Amino acid sequence: MRVPPPRCHRPCEDCMTTSTTTATARHVAGSRLLNKVPEVTVWFWIIKILCTTVGESFADYINETLGFGLTNTMLLFTAVFAIVLAIQFRTKRYVPFPYWLTVVVVSVTGTLYTDMLTDKQQVPLWLSSTVFSVLLAVVFGVWWLRERTLSIHSITTFPREAFYWLTVLVTFALGTALGDWTLELTNWTPAQSVFLPLGLIASITALWRFGANPVLSFWLAYILTRPLGANIGDWLASQKAAANPGEPVGLGLGTFTTSLVFLGAILATVVYLTISRRDVAETSETTHEPPATNARKERIALGGLAVITAGTVALMIWAHNQPHVTCDPTGQSETMPACPKAAMTGKQTTAAVAKYEKLAQTAIAQDRAGTAAASHATVQKMRDDWDADTTSLQAVNNTTWTLLDRQMDEVLKAYAIDHGNIRPAPAAEQEKQLSTLLGDLHSHRF
Repeated sequence: MRVPPPRCHRPCEDCMTTSTTTATARHVAGSRLLNKVPEVTVWFWIIKILCTTVGESFADYINETLGFGLTNTMLLFTAVFAIVLAIQFRTKRYVPFPYWLTVVVVSVTGTLYTDMLTDKQQVPLWLSSTVFSVLLAVVFGVWWLRERTLSIHSITTFPREAFYWLTVLVTFALGTALGDWTLELTNWTPAQSVFLPLGLIASITALWRFGANPVLSFWLAYILTRPLGANIGDWLASQKAAANPGEPVGLGLGTFTTSLVFLGAILATVVYLTISRRDVAETSETTHEPPATNARKERIALGGLAVITAGTVALMIWAHNQPHVTCDPTGQSETMPACPKAAMTGKQTTAAVAKYEKLAQTAIAQDRAGTAAASHATVQKMRDDWDADTTSLQAVNNTTWTLLDRQMDEVLKAYAIDHGNIRPAPAAEQEKQLSTLLGDLHSHRF
């Protein structure tokens, strides 16, 4: 997807962007850096989609498979993002490795911010989509008012680069929210959900070739690559057969393999671009003449975008009204609410309490044996089982459940699971909290 810059000093590489005016170029020429972003060739879009897939699968791998927890994963990648962004800012020109490393990290970080709002703060996806849309509009507005350009051919000063990376971060968060909201409304499988963003990107490309505004077309496509890449990642990583209704079905590669494959593809592409310099556009703003615009075609294309938007809304409404599973029986879905569970019978409640007593005793024994990793895994299983049983136990006796849930939180804090503290407490403190939980399980029956 590339827009040919007119009268380039070399054979024109297509870019879905537009350069600023010659006057603006002269204004910043004295204080400019070389352009800090790549030329928007087909390689740009390939590697961007690869990065968004990694953003989905790698975040899930660290958070869920490794059990690092959503809060800890978000804090970790926020810190990593700050580090790689500082490295990127220190470069004087576009260099593939630091630039695309920053994109990979920001893809994970933006995904985690949306997941944090959805899973931890219980913010509805329609609301987070709206908030991120408004935030993106504000960023674009301030960027335009200050710089009079939104073109990525003009990322030649520190303020413009700062606006650029802030925009990229918000687009990843927005793309995550929109993609998850789409899945929530339609209940499409990951494989089915690939086609909507793919079709929208193809439609935007056609309108851009017809004469749509290049900057608008670029940023719309940029946002849509996020749900496209995420859906591809979910399709590759999800299990081949659903154990329960509503669970995603895919190729069964798992989040680790999917992340590894796509990180390898990104690395190979970056090595190629570093050697070939196919995507270097160091002086685009000063060497490209202002593009000839056709106001009539732009207006027609804008109307085309409105038609596509209306058609997408109609499709979403139709898909939402089709019969489909509306809740997740496992309680693990990111996009669907958990199905309500009936209260446990007395026999089931007794078995559940015995299960947690056994897990707590096992963790204590493992701590005493010096096998901290095994103890951590046992407590993590206890956390997962507790989350799965929560609704059914609450229905039996909410007062008892509340008391036990508070102590369960103290255990998780001691093990640095899901509570923001990175380092676990000493083994003695872990054993103390587990012993307290055991006492509560004995003395407060459902």
